Amino acid sequence: MRKSRIYSQYLILLAMMVTLIPSMSRTQERTDAKLAQTGLKFLSVGISARQAALGDAFTAADGNSVSMFYNPAGMARIEGAADISLGSVNWIADIKHFHTSVAVKAGDLGVFGLSFQYADYGPIEATILANNTQGFLDMGVIKPNAYAIGLGYARALTDKFSVGANVKYVRQDLGNGITQATYVGTAGNYTDAVTVGNKNALDVIAFDFGILYRTGFKSLTLGMAVRNFAREVTYQKESFQLPLAFRLGVAMNVLDLVGFERQKQSLLVTVDAEHARDFPEQMKVGLEYVFMDAVSARVGYVGPADEHNLSYGLGVQFQHLAVDYAYTPFGIFTEVNRFSVRMWF
Repeated sequence: MRKSRIYSQYLILLAMMVTLIPSMSRTQERTDAKLAQTGLKFLSVGISARQAALGDAFTAADGNSVSMFYNPAGMARIEGAADISLGSVNWIADIKHFHTSVAVKAGDLGVFGLSFQYADYGPIEATILANNTQGFLDMGVIKPNAYAIGLGYARALTDKFSVGANVKYVRQDLGNGITQATYVGTAGNYTDAVTVGNKNALDVIAFDFGILYRTGFKSLTLGMAVRNFAREVTYQKESFQLPLAFRLGVAMNVLDLVGFERQKQSLLVTVDAEHARDFPEQMKVGLEYVFMDAVSARVGYVGPADEHNLSYGLGVQFQHLAVDYAYTPFGIFTEVNRFSVRMWF
């Protein structure tokens, strides 16, 4: 009986690797593939500093409440009775992202989580053409933004197998547009306008699903996640899909192979293959070295990517508090800085 379990575990491992390896190889072959356009792209931005420093390769890693943004099954084995994470991202083009997540154990029922993600696109001055000295009329300032509120659930079905899911309400508001303007002025010199506007806002319900499987070989873990599954949405007459993504991942503390004590140091290696709706398949690789459960150094790689490949990060942990930072050079854009704080009880 024990042998049959071992064989079944290796068969599962082999099946996932057979699926994962071809996906990795196609990242270099399908750069010219026909891809669909998507909207609500803020849902694809890596928001946690630790995970971003690993190239967002976190599908197969045991996590905490922030796993709701990556693979919801990762929060099935949170430390303590509750876990809280919050952070901010200084994204390109002066866009700012914020997140918070909370996960609570409910005994044998599993782990319940609540997540919130917010994108601030910054103020934009709204103008319309006018026949005046300036050539335009100032219509005020619009403040486009987007947010997602999610309810997550995860449960460890066995000591090896965990499942998780999120349901989230997503809304984006790009401000009011002008569909009609009646100019007011004298002698053709328009100084003001009476306008009729329309609201450029939409909302949708989206879903995430994930599984984690501990193979039983050292700390080797396999993971799979589907994110941002939702119906098509429409702005005015233009329809588009959410940034649906499918990920397969492998994670392991490779120092287990040489018998190092995890409390003294560990070297986590994570590898993800991602198939997305709106860009070619990507490989994501992360390395995290942890010394004495107190100091962490991280590096991540994403490829192929147009403007960003490498990410770097540091973290410090003291008792039940962890603070993380990630830095990502972004090509012709400004660098991206992420900060996160996590607490557990």
